Amino acid sequence: MKKLFVNAGGGYEVIIEENLLSSFGEHIKKHTSAKKVCVVSDTNVFPVYGDLVIEQLRANGFETVSYVISAGEKSKTPKTVVSLAEFLAENEFTRKDLVVALGGGVCGDIAGFAAAVYLRGIDYIQLPTSLLAQLDSSVGGKTAVNLPQGKNLIGAFHQPRLVLIDPLTLKTLPDSCFAEGIAEAIKTACIKSASLFDKLEKENAKEIIEDIIFECVSIKAEIVENDEKEKGERALLNFGHTSGHAIERLNGFENISHGEAVAIGMLIACTAGEQNGITPLGTAQRISAVLKKYNLKTKDSHSLLQTVNAMNSDKKREGSGVKLIMLNEIGSADIKEIEYDGLKDFFGV
Repeated sequence: MKKLFVNAGGGYEVIIEENLLSSFGEHIKKHTSAKKVCVVSDTNVFPVYGDLVIEQLRANGFETVSYVISAGEKSKTPKTVVSLAEFLAENEFTRKDLVVALGGGVCGDIAGFAAAVYLRGIDYIQLPTSLLAQLDSSVGGKTAVNLPQGKNLIGAFHQPRLVLIDPLTLKTLPDSCFAEGIAEAIKTACIKSASLFDKLEKENAKEIIEDIIFECVSIKAEIVENDEKEKGERALLNFGHTSGHAIERLNGFENISHGEAVAIGMLIACTAGEQNGITPLGTAQRISAVLKKYNLKTKDSHSLLQTVNAMNSDKKREGSGVKLIMLNEIGSADIKEIEYDGLKDFFGV
């Protein structure tokens, strides 16, 4: 078992342990006085783990209901959040009750956002089952859903009460979902840990996955503690995301995963960094090689010009500019704001 404490919100533990699902009900009981629990999951995850989770909760004295959404990014809408909030109201949930997010990042976002706005905020627990959620999105309290105009444009900062990570759930993931999570591990390494990048380059991530999860969560926890509401340093976690979100939107949130889009976004940022004398030459090539090692895309069907134009709608645009995360070198990054009028020149289109 690995544990760490995130000193944000009211503060909470992150527990990483194989086979945690078989005893997680006991952990939850230690961290809440709730009587009722709503398990929020999706059509991929609930058939695999739903019965076990509900059995665990009921064995530990919780009255339990479940809310299952359609798997995939298309469910990340305000309509889904309102529907979940109505479900909580219909089942007479109070501020003392609890939501559990069982699934990947989409499920965590929806459950967390609904918990943030229902009765102006109730507790929720993250039980992430995808690698992307385990090492990134389940920690830090950022919850959001998409609008037609862009990704994650409606959301709230709402820290979980507890995060419980069982790496064994990764064994049921298709290879593409594992790769998507590794993209975020590569992102974390690029901005904060050259040694983690070396591990991802030289070793088989699947063989050391618990260590990778722990290191990524530790790095994110430190950043979140320093900058919970993303006023400064936390924006570094958006490396590859500005163009990545634009790519997702251009694809209608279909046919490309979040991790794949971020992978391409990292290369776009690094290439621009090299062209503008910010990032050392050869960095993009090194990142491209490790992305290919884990079967991640390095190109999108849309042109760079289309992607740059789409960045205009990203939520990280402030005033007349766009915030970009640029690498000084692998393991070190800074925030650079580019005037929108100069964005095409910066990217060389």
